[in-house]
Amino acid sequence: MGREAREDAEQAWLADGATLSHGAGHRSIEEEPDSDRTCFERDRDRILHEATAFRRLSGKTQVFIFPEDHQRTRLTHALEVAQVATSIARACRLNVALTEAIALGHDCGHGPFGHASEDAFGPYLEGGYDHAVWGADVVLAPLNLCIETLDGIRNHSWS
Repeated sequence: MGREAREDAEQAWLADGATLSHGAGHRSIEEEPDSDRTCFERDRDRILHEATAFRRLSGKTQVFIFPEDHQRTRLTHALEVAQVATSIARACRLNVALTEAIALGHDCGHGPFGHASEDAFGPYLEGGYDHAVWGADVVLAPLNLCIETLDGIRNHSWS
């Protein structure tokens, strides 16, 4: 099924208020629509395949490791967040591809030592340091992601 057919299916299936792929996909640098993938599927694929920051998550510990515990990295965390988030999005009839792109990209701006880096770097940067904003506006900027995806990444935290 091509992009246009999937966009039509979204309009019929997604809940009222859900973000539709059709009419979305505004990017800093305009691009022609893909014939096969929606704009949000392209964003998800770019994060997975082109974002060095996403790959670097494999080297960042999510929590401190105990000798008998399984190793947790920001990459395994991002993959688990994506799985849970897409399950919830599907159940709520929201845009699954957009949700997955946001979930995969949500921690790409993390500094060392997780959220503690925000406290450590914040006093030295004008406006403070927020990993979500840094990830969306700096780290993932070369991917030319849709504004909807960037907005979700930028605003994913509760704080």
